[in-house]
Amino acid sequence: MTARLPASLALVGAGKMGGAMLDGWLKTGLAPERITVLDPAPSPAIEALAKERGLKLNPPAGATVPQEVLVLAVKPQLLDEAVPALAGLVSPDGLVLSILAGKTIGDIKTRLPAARAVVRAMPNLPASIGRGITAAVPSPEVTPGHHVLAQALLAGVGAVEWLDDERLIDAVTAISGSGPAYVFHMAECLAEAGRSLGLPADVAVRLARATVSGAGELLHQSDLPAGTLRENVTSRGGTTAAALQILMAPDGLGQLITRAAEAARRRAEELSG
Repeated sequence: MTARLPASLALVGAGKMGGAMLDGWLKTGLAPERITVLDPAPSPAIEALAKERGLKLNPPAGATVPQEVLVLAVKPQLLDEAVPALAGLVSPDGLVLSILAGKTIGDIKTRLPAARAVVRAMPNLPASIGRGITAAVPSPEVTPGHHVLAQALLAGVGAVEWLDDERLIDAVTAISGSGPAYVFHMAECLAEAGRSLGLPADVAVRLARATVSGAGELLHQSDLPAGTLRENVTSRGGTTAAALQILMAPDGLGQLITRAAEAARRRAEELSG
């Protein structure tokens, strides 16, 4: 089936991730007049965008109608608070697309009984520059048409991976959902290491940022596995090898990342229900 954008879409929650997705949809051609945004405290940027492009921002409750797509992008803890305003937006034939960490398809259907076709997705922050990665899983009621619609919306902010098992979404949250923060912290650590070695603070920050972003772009553009790229930088007995002896020790970076991801997955599980 050919990808298409919805005839009507309501976005509930226009924070960092919801706003990034909204930007992506507008760039891919979704007509602003088809979009309704519900956010109790919209940012000045969202208010300006709505005024400039003609988005419907926080219309009166009586003015809402069922939407072809309802996108849930509020904080997971605020879902119950948002539910009363959503009943008039749910169409039995429509699609509910949820990016709420920890909230299962069952959680969504319990709170929105009229919802049938639900796609649970986990995007990440690089969606804000069109370089995100989203994993998604459909409920059994999702039709091929719904699937194509969800693919078109999610692809507007980056790559998409489809899963068959919803239980894997919490692992996705721990890896790609939270992962950008791990990378940013790596840049912080590199800069701090540079300062500890005597580099001026501003130079250390610039070196760290350029190193992390440049290595990420090389990884993006290269077909080689990450391990091969690492080996290509590492000369036997050289400086990189000396550093990697520390990072690749049994209690080194690999173990720390695994423990961090496990903690993130546990928290995602705790947010469920």
